[in-house]
Amino acid sequence: MNQPSHHLNAMRAAAPLVQNITNYVAMNVMANIMLAAGASPAMAHARGEAAEFAGLASALSINIGTLDDEWAACMQIAAKAAGENGTPWVLDPVAVGATELRRQLGARLLALAPTVIRGNASEILALSGASAQGRGADAADPVSAAEAAARELAIRTNAVVAVTGEVDFVTDGTQSARITNGDPMMPRITALGCSLTGIVAAFCAVAPPFDATVTALAYYGAAGEVAARTARGPGSFQVAFVDALFAMTGEDLDAMARIEAA
Repeated sequence: MNQPSHHLNAMRAAAPLVQNITNYVAMNVMANIMLAAGASPAMAHARGEAAEFAGLASALSINIGTLDDEWAACMQIAAKAAGENGTPWVLDPVAVGATELRRQLGARLLALAPTVIRGNASEILALSGASAQGRGADAADPVSAAEAAARELAIRTNAVVAVTGEVDFVTDGTQSARITNGDPMMPRITALGCSLTGIVAAFCAVAPPFDATVTALAYYGAAGEVAARTARGPGSFQVAFVDALFAMTGEDLDAMARIEAA
């Protein structure tokens, strides 16, 4: 793949319009994070415009975190329209194994051919049909436990699958990578994981899905490392993290990214 700087610079030059159907908890945090990175977020989920917006957008992200029947219908409408328009879209299957509602919706969205699937180990295991130990939106399985399931899921769906955690794992079923950027403070900030899905979508607007996902994870983790240098706790970390995303140059990313073939 090209240097991470190539994809970061391309994303910022394009400032892609990304439609995000995400959860109530994440909306404000996600919008600010995506703006800081250089993308143009739109939180458009109404049934009357979901399909039309998916045709206008450069990418789509779908997060099933705070579900209801109306939003579930809109997610499927948008994902179908994205497929029809050739718009890349990213699925974040939050707590997909927790309830029957989530399991059914996860299966329906999976059938609409996401470009990228990004979740924690428990979510990827559950989505693949394997046994998982998730507790709500939190992972109770290590990333390593989901690597085989991620490869199988990638082959079965023709999607790139990203298992995020202490060490991120990304695969398209043929090639795989691990990314070791990040900081332990990041899981302590609500909606940071949800926001990452939007960043992946923004990179998918300008780069092949595997390269886009790997770059997005390295960029996000590197910004976390920069933020941790000055943060005194979760509150100051969140502010420093947004600033780090904004300030990071392509050269900074190339120097900091820790990506290795898996």
